[in-house]
Amino acid sequence: MERVLIAAAVIVIAVGVARVVAARRRADAPTQPRHQVPEQLDPADLAVLGCTPGTWSVVTFTSATCSTCADVVAKAEVMAAPAVSVATASYQEQRAIHDRYGIDAVPTLVIVDPDGVVHGAFLGPVSATDLWAAVAEAREPGSVRAPGSACGGHGAPVDASD
Repeated sequence: MERVLIAAAVIVIAVGVARVVAARRRADAPTQPRHQVPEQLDPADLAVLGCTPGTWSVVTFTSATCSTCADVVAKAEVMAAPAVSVATASYQEQRAIHDRYGIDAVPTLVIVDPDGVVHGAFLGPVSATDLWAAVAEAREPGSVRAPGSACGGHGAPVDASD
């Protein structure tokens, strides 16, 4: 009887050790990116980026390691006009601004009114047509798409209030 109890104790200990080892081998769940767009930018930050006070701004958050960013910046730069400032915030040069607004995906492009309120945004690549339409719609609501229509997703307009 004594041998049976010793064998049972050894089995219980072995099972316990096996469970501890298995638990340590399990990989943690991967971190989930937020991919959020700021709802507002501080006008002082817009000035640091080179935006003219009192104008609408198109700001592209980029990184030197991003292969898509240069294309988005080139499309944004075409938007420059007396009433629209265009700025680029590179992670390597403007890390504090990226951190302040929680930018965790590039390119992130935001369309900002003179008070710093974000009226439109794109995450990822954007077509020139979609960018022009979004800026026009932000500056003059109802000028491009029917009221109540919306789209979202990768490379599509993002509602900053979500």
